[in-house]
Amino acid sequence: MTEPGPVTRPPAPIRTERLVLRAPEARDRAAFIELHASPEVGAYVGGPRPRDELEREMPEVPGRRPGLFVVELDGAMIGQITLIKATGHLGRAAGRTELGYLFLPQAWGRGYAAEACAAALAWFAGASPGEPVVLATQTANLRSMRLAAKLGFTEAERFEEYGAEQWFGVRPPVAPSG
Repeated sequence: MTEPGPVTRPPAPIRTERLVLRAPEARDRAAFIELHASPEVGAYVGGPRPRDELEREMPEVPGRRPGLFVVELDGAMIGQITLIKATGHLGRAAGRTELGYLFLPQAWGRGYAAEACAAALAWFAGASPGEPVVLATQTANLRSMRLAAKLGFTEAERFEEYGAEQWFGVRPPVAPSG
């Protein structure tokens, strides 16, 4: 059996009970700007970016890169998920697939992040069997810490970075069924 090539994104949208995970489209531009300019969203990821800067720099089709998925509810973007090979922004994750997620504040507290992340992780487990996934978040981000636990991540270590305590977790590979 040959090893599969690099996994970039699913060949078709991933559908859950309430959501669709898909590639970004031009219609998502305003939601991407809102997401990255939001003070609430930026609180644990280095702060919000200036809206005018985002308006100038955001391409017509934002986030068009391997491993980035728009999370859509009723035809509108409510967040994004990334499943990408970490390249060194966090040395502990380098070379491993890292899960990231950002959701608009109006989507918080409804289980959308858990539903979307679980679907993306299930797809990834099928596309890349035997590969663990890592995740890093600030320990002060209690919602993210609860989500990580719910998704099966366990603490590997804590460390200081960006002036805050960070939590680094690993989700072991899912055993193939059958």
